[in-house]
Amino acid sequence: MWAAWLSVWLALAQDNSPKDARPNIVFFFADDQRADTIAALGNGQIKTPHLDSLVKEGTSFNRAYIMGGLQGAVCVPSRAQMLSGKGLFRIQEQLKNTTTWPLVLRQAGYLTFATGKWHNGAPSLALAFPNARSIHLGGMSNQFGTPMGDMGPEGKLINQRQPEAHCSEIFADEAITFLKQAPQGKPLAIYIAFKSPHDPRQAPKKFQDLYDPAKITLPANYLPEHPFNNGELLIRDERLEKWPRSKAAIQKHLADYYAIISHQDAQIGRVLEVLKKTGRFGNTVIVFAADNGLAIGSHGLMGKQNVYEHSSRIPLVVAGPGVKKGARTDAFCYNFDLYPTFAELANAQVPKEVEGKSLVRVLRGETDAHRQVILTSYRGFMRGIRDGRWKLIVTMAINKKQLFDLQNDPEETKDLSSDPAHGETVARLTGLLELEQKEFGDSAPLRNEKPLPAKIDLSKVPPEGKKK
Repeated sequence: MWAAWLSVWLALAQDNSPKDARPNIVFFFADDQRADTIAALGNGQIKTPHLDSLVKEGTSFNRAYIMGGLQGAVCVPSRAQMLSGKGLFRIQEQLKNTTTWPLVLRQAGYLTFATGKWHNGAPSLALAFPNARSIHLGGMSNQFGTPMGDMGPEGKLINQRQPEAHCSEIFADEAITFLKQAPQGKPLAIYIAFKSPHDPRQAPKKFQDLYDPAKITLPANYLPEHPFNNGELLIRDERLEKWPRSKAAIQKHLADYYAIISHQDAQIGRVLEVLKKTGRFGNTVIVFAADNGLAIGSHGLMGKQNVYEHSSRIPLVVAGPGVKKGARTDAFCYNFDLYPTFAELANAQVPKEVEGKSLVRVLRGETDAHRQVILTSYRGFMRGIRDGRWKLIVTMAINKKQLFDLQNDPEETKDLSSDPAHGETVARLTGLLELEQKEFGDSAPLRNEKPLPAKIDLSKVPPEGKKK
């Protein structure tokens, strides 16, 4: 009995510091995951039980977006925007001398930890997450045997290795170990950046077996080929499948996509379980988001190098203390709105240069009004603007406009731009687009003086990794 009492006394003595009531923040970040890949949000084919539980516990955003990218690897600028709180046209992609949100939280007393993919340079990682393990510093690799290392004391990766296990499992393992060892009473900010479901989509067999490609339903906007040259039809991502894209080929791509998302979901579930076992779940804001969407056969495309909804819209689910449960919001937001949101939750100061707007009032269920319109961009080839109902895409590569009524055509299948009845809508949205360009520092002209050919012959282009 004396020994038991002494053990309790020692435990209390070791934790006599004042408790910090600010919430922990656990951020799950997916790579190339479309917004329509969560079962609880309407995808009847995919199995995501742990994301479904977050949907039930929190608030899901129907209209969360990335602003886009000025290079083919859209994830680099997208992550830079999210971490810096700035729009596309004012970021430094390697985040040099940038006060990121994890750095702000560190300065506010949070203990920060990161694991997974980091695509924005080692120096910025060292400042944001000096405690970082199993980091993949770069873009693509196999899901098994992923090159990774740990953050060293000099701001460089050490212990570099290529473990045989699936990287999503390793990243979850690292987060679990940190949660078990982290001191109680100090707020935590944990960043778990998966490399999935980015290709190559290598899921363990039991997850592959969940999906029969022949039973996969194709998206309503599936096409064998994109109907015109958008300026980026020959990039690496578009060559992951030959032209025309057959229905069977896209079904197989989607089956692999769903399988690796289900595997990722299982790793999220493992981390959530440890949050509960360590007594932190009730005081933790949990966020799930992605760096961009993906086409996978929609509009005859495969990649994210476009401004259609499937590529620029992202999943965003937030659960935790003070967050309205079981809610879905139509509030427009960008991924870089997370920066001031985290700062407000942490009672931290937001730098003046941050362009994001806090989502806390939306999360509390106090409003669905956040932004009025959304600007989307890809290189000098295309721009998009959408309001509550309409979306205009300007493809400067060939000086073409598309108008979609997203209220009645959410899959963007019927272009109304040539209908005289919608001329005023095209003009109004063009004006809004120009205003948003000015607001965010985008100087790209909406008309190309030397447009590209409207059509190109794709039949002679070999798939990625193959020679004709």
